[in-house]
Amino acid sequence: MNPLDLNPFFFPGGPTGCLLIHGFSGSPPEMRPMGEYLAAQGLTVRGVRLAGHGTTPQDMARTGWRDWVASAEEGLQKLLGRCDRVFVAGLSMGGLLTLHLAAHYPLAGAIVMSAPAYIADWRFRFLPLVQSFIHWVTPNIESDLTDPEAEGRYWSYDRLPTRCVASLGELLRLVRGELVRVQVPALVMQGRCDRHIPPDSAQIIYDRLGSADKELIWFENSGHCITIDSEREAVWARAYEFIMAHSERQL
Repeated sequence: MNPLDLNPFFFPGGPTGCLLIHGFSGSPPEMRPMGEYLAAQGLTVRGVRLAGHGTTPQDMARTGWRDWVASAEEGLQKLLGRCDRVFVAGLSMGGLLTLHLAAHYPLAGAIVMSAPAYIADWRFRFLPLVQSFIHWVTPNIESDLTDPEAEGRYWSYDRLPTRCVASLGELLRLVRGELVRVQVPALVMQGRCDRHIPPDSAQIIYDRLGSADKELIWFENSGHCITIDSEREAVWARAYEFIMAHSERQL
């Protein structure tokens, strides 16, 4: 039995809202502690569970990037309907979805954490060609979490539908082309110990953003999932500072 709650979450609060989006093959638990922290500061917080995630790999196999975007958009619309201003924060693929929303919706700000700027593995480009006869792939990246207890805060699939990994590539290419359209204030954060994405991803995203108001922060002792790793509380606090600074400017 899984001790983690894989369901989406909602914490009602004040007029400033924050949407939290988990990563590819992940689930809401990697965002819930951050959500609880932000809610304790008085924010209204919603954490989505992306289509096909947090259930079974078979469920995920029936989805693609458009479904994941739709899940994020649904969560955003719910917050826009009750909050005066809404920020979006996403981890990994959730960061890509955050950037996509920022390019298309009137967000108060975007917080992008551990998002990939490209995929370094050369095999990745062949997935669209082999997905019709190789249906599943097994993640082979060792954990880069620096907090030994962080594994207990994380849940993801142990096998992935090939078509979904290929769809992630489509989303990445789409978002990379949209970066210049992101005009909202942006905070980009990444761990120095991140072994899941290319190490220059945060810098590339930061450089290509169209935002005039943007900031890049590195966390020296964090792996990919900075929201639950050794410096998680500093990550949450920095996100809250960003939200508060840009909320006050809109009053």
